[in-house]
Amino acid sequence: MTTKKYIQLILILGSLTALGPFSIDMYLPGFSGIAKDLNTSVAKVSMSLSSYFIGISAGQLLYGPLLDRFGRKKPLFIGLMVYILASFGCIYVADIDLFIFLRFIQAIGSCAATVASVAMVRDLFPVKDIPKVFSLLMLVLGLSPMLAPTIGGYVTEDYGWHTVFFILFCMGIAILIASQVGLPNSYKPDTSISLKPKPIISNFLKVLKEPQFYTYAFTGAIAFSGLFTYVAASPIIFMDIYHVDAKTYGWIFAFMSVSFIGSSQFNSVLLKRFSSEQMIFAALILQSLIAIIFLILSLNNLLGLYTTIVMLFLFLGCLGISNPNTARLTMAPFAKNAGSASGLMGAIQLGLGALASFAVGIFVKDSAAPMVLIMTVTTIIAFVVLNIGKRFIKNKVEIAENDDVVVGH
Repeated sequence: MTTKKYIQLILILGSLTALGPFSIDMYLPGFSGIAKDLNTSVAKVSMSLSSYFIGISAGQLLYGPLLDRFGRKKPLFIGLMVYILASFGCIYVADIDLFIFLRFIQAIGSCAATVASVAMVRDLFPVKDIPKVFSLLMLVLGLSPMLAPTIGGYVTEDYGWHTVFFILFCMGIAILIASQVGLPNSYKPDTSISLKPKPIISNFLKVLKEPQFYTYAFTGAIAFSGLFTYVAASPIIFMDIYHVDAKTYGWIFAFMSVSFIGSSQFNSVLLKRFSSEQMIFAALILQSLIAIIFLILSLNNLLGLYTTIVMLFLFLGCLGISNPNTARLTMAPFAKNAGSASGLMGAIQLGLGALASFAVGIFVKDSAAPMVLIMTVTTIIAFVVLNIGKRFIKNKVEIAENDDVVVGH
């Protein structure tokens, strides 16, 4: 493979990876504007985030079998077309319920890009290059939540929230053209793969019965729902309660992403000295302590803008340590069923994330306390699940240090 071709493939796969995070984070600074234009509350607008997470959760399970059965490019083309049409609908939407539904459809479409990019890395690159390519995609995945809300803040402030969806619509078209022209047919369709629900469900059940899978998948997903809680609540907390403008909110969100991404990177340094097991345990204890202090402060009205930022920054830092390690140990037992295991892990994570963000839409109105309460409860439950689940694991499988597991936003 020539250097030019290598760079081209990385750029296209990187843009496929970035589509999801941009679709989630870029419109967050526009929540107040959307609520005003569609005659609704910011809390109701946050339901469009829950519907997006439900869409990605379903898409994780849908595209795995489709990409194996029909090859990579056909399902990717259809998924991106769905995404483009839904994004176009979001530009002209005049009703909040239709907007929430269109976000769900947009998510189903964007999920094709996320799942296909991971599958195609394994198809296109030699085994020795796969960890390096994945770490580049992880960098894209990390930078996107920092760039998207900041860009979104400026676009929203200067041109309005509709323009954000116009940009996403154009991104979808550009990525569709680039992927169809620039990506080879990397995988021969496998007609032996059944798309009937029964064998697919039995495959997922086989994965779910593995104690190491359910222990770490649920520990990780329940803890990680704290991130979804924060993402859904942040426009309400910062823009409605602390009255920051859209541009400032974008910068605050980018700053928070530094904590999660920085600690995820630091994780690989810590792995040289500690096991994944030890790191999950320590991160969850620290996260529980931070969440409890945060809750006490919020219940006693001792939180200001800067205290809230500091507490969230520390909370997200702990998640950046536990998340890659729970993903690692969740995936470790599956050499054969890796696709199903990865899809199921993503679906559980996003499904619980959707529930957490749905709770935000109901309870977070004029105080940060409900958000902090949800974060505290989920962290403590994750810690309990970890300690109960570990008792059922007979032979723990570890993953070699240089094996990368790709974890979603």
